[in-house]
Amino acid sequence: MVDRGGEGAVYGRALLAQHAKMFEWWGEVNDGLLSRDDFAERMARVETRIERLLTKAAACSKAGKTAGMAREILKLEGGLFAFVHVEGIEPTNNHAAERAIRPAVIYHKGSFGTFSEAGSRFVERIMSVVQSCKAQNRSVHQFLADSLHAHLHELPLPSLVPKNRHVMPLAT
Repeated sequence: MVDRGGEGAVYGRALLAQHAKMFEWWGEVNDGLLSRDDFAERMARVETRIERLLTKAAACSKAGKTAGMAREILKLEGGLFAFVHVEGIEPTNNHAAERAIRPAVIYHKGSFGTFSEAGSRFVERIMSVVQSCKAQNRSVHQFLADSLHAHLHELPLPSLVPKNRHVMPLAT
């Protein structure tokens, strides 16, 4: 958002300021200097500010792509701050993400990659489906069967987004 300049950059800088507070306090929680209860109390104000900033950015016609990005982030609002309220959830998915891409790296090394753009897109998408279903303890086979059925009968496609983001198990 900041890199786009204009009014979107104003929202981006304000969001980064809230981001800095959040990670400063999260570091204090991890270092044992701040209790989770005090962290949650402080974060209530940050959550409100972030929601307000995203809502304003989403409604700003001058913000262009930033407005679209803000709308997409607001769709995920229920899960944005799960780490504040649910112990054991981290604010980033770096560790889980590294584990999630490991099968793709192994596949790439063992198969020598793909030979076309379409093949690359297929592998990316099927790997995403497999890892998303695995993280949610869902059947990949059932998801693919439901997707095919929906496609053939012109029904809405099933979603990989979990219905209740707060109870999604951590990847192992």
